[in-house]
Amino acid sequence: MTLGGTHAFGTAQRVFLFLEGPSSPLFMKIADRLEAQGHACLRVNLNIGDRIFWRRRGGYAFRGRPEAWAGWIADFLTRHRVTDLVLLGEERPYHRVATEAAKRLSIDIYVIEMGYLRPDWLTLERDGMSTNSHFPDDPDHILRAARDVPEPDWTRRYSQTFLAEAAYDLLYNLPNAFLWFLYPHYRRHALYHPLLEYGGWILRLVQEKRRLREAQATISALEAGHGPLFIFPLQLQTDFQLRVHSPYHDQQQAIDEVLTSFSRFAAPDARLAVKIHPLDNGLVDWAGTVARKAAALGLGSRVSFLDGGDLAALIGLSAGIVTVNSTVGLHALQQRKPVKVLGVAMFDIDRLTDQQPLDAFWRTPRLPDADVCTAFFRLVAAAIQVRGNFYSKAGTDAGAEAIAARLLARDVNEPDAFIDPPPRKRPVKRPRP
Repeated sequence: MTLGGTHAFGTAQRVFLFLEGPSSPLFMKIADRLEAQGHACLRVNLNIGDRIFWRRRGGYAFRGRPEAWAGWIADFLTRHRVTDLVLLGEERPYHRVATEAAKRLSIDIYVIEMGYLRPDWLTLERDGMSTNSHFPDDPDHILRAARDVPEPDWTRRYSQTFLAEAAYDLLYNLPNAFLWFLYPHYRRHALYHPLLEYGGWILRLVQEKRRLREAQATISALEAGHGPLFIFPLQLQTDFQLRVHSPYHDQQQAIDEVLTSFSRFAAPDARLAVKIHPLDNGLVDWAGTVARKAAALGLGSRVSFLDGGDLAALIGLSAGIVTVNSTVGLHALQQRKPVKVLGVAMFDIDRLTDQQPLDAFWRTPRLPDADVCTAFFRLVAAAIQVRGNFYSKAGTDAGAEAIAARLLARDVNEPDAFIDPPPRKRPVKRPRP
């Protein structure tokens, strides 16, 4: 491959560089469609898992030490005249460095993630998400931008199975664990070794039937109970939404703050249900953590813990949702439920989520403004979402087709959903206890 804008692919109109993506064929399929339109598609593989999910030309290996990455990627971007950078999760350490270099070179950056509007949507945003998101946070701007945007078709089109997701995850991570010497200096962004995580998931799968029975029994008891019910969905401990875009160092801090506030300011008959994330690896005993804190605060049976169950039904029973910045908040807003956000979320917007302090939320949760809510979901769907998923053939085909089309048209964050500079601020971390 020669240097500059002329590659083995011929003279390219644009040069797309893909970095770490999902353990999915999605990035390869996007590249196929871009290349078919005459553009060059390159990939930097940081580990053997990356290489497995880039079974096409245009791949380069970075096997250096992390401290060499900044100089290496800056040189790569310049030598290959990269015009567009595409990646999953801009807060991963390698990606933070790469996006900083790309911005200095005026390279367009596109971040792909699981959809805000799950289950069969994908997110495609310019520059980033959460505190990096350029999506407007002014409700009047959103109302104007969405004025002529039609209501999306919310009918589910694509399905994927947990088995397919697990198989792809194994295909990505097991070679990295056992063939680490092929990329000896690679450093994972996750908190746990993959083999440790898989051990936790296997144990959870063994216990799945019992967990679901217990969750359903708990939901039935909550349904039969009295007093306002609030839901607090937990997030993954490894989630950058929690690690970077929240004021908490870890989920333990969030649990302590929510339960303490609830004990002091919620009505005496109010109840709180804490629900574990469905993909939690089980390596932290969140049920025990919540139970110990509830007991210390004298909350007793007012606090329930759920490991499974129908989330939509649970939201339907609730008087409000408290979240750090989980997309569960979006599910609640779609049901027009009050939502209190404790971290930074692109949906934490005046007249959409409750802006009063958490201590006041328990007594007087505020409903979202119906017009702002409708406009918000229309604009999100039109500007920064496409239909598809990561783990099915039909879903990845549709997602790749839609994403390639949006990249080529340069209409990501349109209509009128790109505010510069980003309107949200990164939160200051709470002091550790």
